[in-house]
Amino acid sequence: MSYSLAELKKQMEKSVEHLKSEFSKMRVGRAAVSMVEGVRVEAYGNSMGIKEVAALAIPDARTISITPWDKSLFQEIEKGILAANLGFTPINDGKVIRVVLPPLTEERRKDFVKQIKKEGEDAKVAIRNNRRDAMEAIKKNAEASEDEQKRHQDEVQKATDHAIQEIDKLVDAKSKEVMTL
Repeated sequence: MSYSLAELKKQMEKSVEHLKSEFSKMRVGRAAVSMVEGVRVEAYGNSMGIKEVAALAIPDARTISITPWDKSLFQEIEKGILAANLGFTPINDGKVIRVVLPPLTEERRKDFVKQIKKEGEDAKVAIRNNRRDAMEAIKKNAEASEDEQKRHQDEVQKATDHAIQEIDKLVDAKSKEVMTL
């Protein structure tokens, strides 16, 4: 395995982006379209994503609005939401399906903060694994002088520190958001 600082930074950025993606899926009291994007709907003899059969919107902080393109799909969309086991019940008024998120209890908020910290720690472990692999590749490079190896190791450590700081910022921001909703 050869060492490339650009490739290392790219891998670390993927870990940070994955963490952001995981945070966006968390149901923490504020509605987000990403909460229902994974819902599958039986339509026209196929299993389709909810975004393929309906328009999704967020009319307020605790409501997701789902407007089917075809009015005959109301029941199928409701079934899909219930089958996805997301923890909320759809409300159908004949024009729009609404999903209202219940308010969070203090205990539930603390559970979310624990989950957020765990996700952050998992991302840090991935970053550290990238660092370890890069350091091993640098040490195996017999053509590089000791000074070059030291310089490369310093670059790897700086990239690692930067990625971990970014993860810490994301974890802190998400934790504050959950506790202040």
